[in-house]
This record gives sequence, C-alpha cells and structure tokens, in this order.
Amino acid sequence: MPRPGGPAGAAAPAASPPDLVLRSRRVVTPGGVRAACVAVTGGRIDAVLPHDTPPPPGTRFVDYGDAAVLPGLVDTHVHINDPGRTAWEGFATATRAAAAGGVTTVVDMPLNSVPPTTTPAHLDVKRRAARARVHTDVGFWGGAVPDNTAELRALHDAGVFGFKCFLSPSGVEEFPELSPDDLARVMAETAAFGGLLIVHAEDPARLAEAPAPDGSRRYADFLASRPDAAEYDAIARLVELAAGLGARVHVLHLSSARALPLLAAARASGVRVTAETCPHFLTLTAEEVPDGATEFKCCPPIRDAANQDALWAGLADGTIDCVVSDHSPCTADLKVPDFGAAWGGIASLQLGLPAVWTAARARGHGLADVARWMAAAPAALAGLDGRKGAVAPGHDADFAVLEPDERFTVDPAALHHRNPVTAYAGLTLSGVVAATWLRGRLVAERGRVTGPVGDLIGRTTR
Repeated sequence: MPRPGGPAGAAAPAASPPDLVLRSRRVVTPGGVRAACVAVTGGRIDAVLPHDTPPPPGTRFVDYGDAAVLPGLVDTHVHINDPGRTAWEGFATATRAAAAGGVTTVVDMPLNSVPPTTTPAHLDVKRRAARARVHTDVGFWGGAVPDNTAELRALHDAGVFGFKCFLSPSGVEEFPELSPDDLARVMAETAAFGGLLIVHAEDPARLAEAPAPDGSRRYADFLASRPDAAEYDAIARLVELAAGLGARVHVLHLSSARALPLLAAARASGVRVTAETCPHFLTLTAEEVPDGATEFKCCPPIRDAANQDALWAGLADGTIDCVVSDHSPCTADLKVPDFGAAWGGIASLQLGLPAVWTAARARGHGLADVARWMAAAPAALAGLDGRKGAVAPGHDADFAVLEPDERFTVDPAALHHRNPVTAYAGLTLSGVVAATWLRGRLVAERGRVTGPVGDLIGRTTR
C-alpha cells in the first residue's frame, strides 16, 4: 500500500502497512462510485486503491462485496437537549442512534438544553455533559439571542461552528427570537469576524395573521397556521441583510419550495446564502398525515406532494445544498393528539439515510448524490470538508456501509434514540446500514452499537 514520500531528492521512508483495508465493488468517492480498496492508517484514509489490490499480511481486512461504502454522514442539525431536558434525549442515546444510522459526525443545536449554548461558560457545560459519552464525533452550534451579541466572538473563538437564531418564537422561553433590529445587529457582528449565522426562518407577522390550530386534530389546520409566506418573507429579509452586510447565512430546514427562486437569484448575485432541507420534507407529505398524528408535527411543516416535488428539483439543481435530520425528539406524553398543543419535532436521526435513499432512488438519483447531500455538503457547511464527508486520502476514516437493496420496516422500539416516537413508524424503507466506522474503528454493525469512542470537535479542530 503506497504512502506519500519525503522531500524531493530524499530517500522515501520504508512504507508501513495500513491498519485497515476495506474493499467494496461500490465505494462512493468524490469522483463517483467505483470498485476499490480503502487503506486506513491511524484513523485517517491513506489511499483509495484498485479493487484487486492485495492487503498486506497482518492488516485487518474487510470485504464488503456489493454493499456500498459511503463516507460517514455529517448531520449538522441535531437537538440533543442535554443537559436539562435529558428525558427528551441525551448525548449517549442520540449518538448511539446516529452511529446505528451511518452518521459519524453530529453538530448539536444550542437550544432545548438548559442552559442553552449562548455563552462560553454554557458551552463548557455542554462539553462536560457530552465528554466520554458520545458514540460519534460531536461539535456544537452557538446560539444568538437578543442579549448575547457581546458573547458571539468569544463563542466563535471557543470553537462553535456558527450561531443559530430564530425569527419567530422557538418554543422554549430560554431561547427567545430576534427582532428585526436584533437580527441586523447580530448579523453585523458575525460578519465582522467571519462567522456563520444559521436561521430558523419563519416571519412572526405572517404566523400571527394565520389561523391558530388550537384544539384541532386536523393536520390541515396546523398546515394553514404555518403558511409558505412565513418562510418566504423571512428568507427575503435574510437575503437583503446578508447582501448589504456581506454576511454568510444559512437557511435551516427549508420546507417551502416557494422560496427556491429567491434563493437561487440571491446566490447568482453573490449573496453568501446556503440552505438545507430534511428527510421528512423529502419523504412525507401533508396528504398522508392522519388526524391526531402529531408525530408528524414540525415547524416549518411537512407540506403537500407538489411542494415536495419542487424541493427535490431544488436539491437536484443545487439551490438546496444539503439534507440533515433536524432530529428534535420529546417524550411521548408531549405528542398529544392536538396539533396546537403538541410539541413540534420529528425524530429521525437513525433513519435519515434509508429514508432519503428510498426516495432518491425512486426519483433517479444515485448513491453519489446522497453522499454529497448528506456527508460532503454538511461537512462543508461546518468547515469540516478537509476532514469529514468524503472517502478521500487525508480524511478521517469515517464510513457508512449500506446494503442499498435490503428492505426493512421501521419499528420505533428498535431505534436507539431515547423515546420510541417517530413519523416513520411502520414504513418500509430500502437501505440497511450494515456497519459504521469512526476514524477506522467499527462502532456499529446492523444496529448493534459499541463504544462510546467519539471525540468532541470544534471549528478549529484539524
């Protein structure tokens, strides 16, 4: 197995054998899907070599045959809720679910924990709660709220990947939304030090004028309470501010395809705006949500099938950059059958890869597309693209091994996240995660998770 040589004119050191070689007839690399061997040393990828390359004697060797070897997924939108609301979720359970689902890196959202990640001291609390308990690598977003603008640079220096804010109420009192004036002030501050602002973009005025779904079991009533116009107006405001300030902004969990032309035009004009969508928006539709089934409730909402088709088109043409879970779980008692009162959030961390693969294949997309949307692009969003999100030399040896033709029916009781509540219950999906490798270590195999062996990572970690 070749290793890089030394300086020009110097004798190359004797090559040491790799620690691990994985072989597959479907290795998903940045250049496409190919039959290959992947050589790993010290937790990093050494080389991607021809399929028939013999492994050196004594090297650990695993031949996955026709199973696909993808880069480990990078999920930059996970609500772990730890500490403070650990009955909802926790670092151990969330990262166990991630590992079982082929996700090797998660970035934790700053709210739904107590305290929220709005100061360096609160970030330290989060890190202490996570340390030695994580089954995947874990990083952190900071939070931008009305009274912490002076803390943002220090949080940035402490290693958060960027700053989340809400333009409408977040649902928890300890993480208030930004007013228009707050947003302008925060965006100016993040632009000044090159930070990234990630935004829950729903306009509060549009939400306030929509009919409330209080007391309703009907999904149609909830959908009417979160209109497309709320997303469109909020994104228009973000784009205008970002253009004026030269700021970098990212639209979280895009639900409404109505905003796609606005985003495409902004990017074409040089505005530094990116966007994500989520598995539930790509695989579930409003038409199929039963009355009272509040496991489907999330904000912004799952919309109709025509809107879903347009989201897929936006993903295919690059207007939408990435697909991440927005895993936002809660205890079962909070999912009361009243769309006005129920907690809003979809639990899907372990199921994102098979859910998206099932729908993507049906629409003519391939494994390389899924790897780009769910590994490479989220890694780039967080600034980890030199280390995560690709089967390429120099990257961490993080892999998701997928049996793409194998099917299974979702049983909530078999999932690793803390509460057995999911909108995917009973659905039959294609794509079984056969194994997950983190930095050259096997951390999950067909739902059985070992560890914890994950690291806490930061924006400056290399």
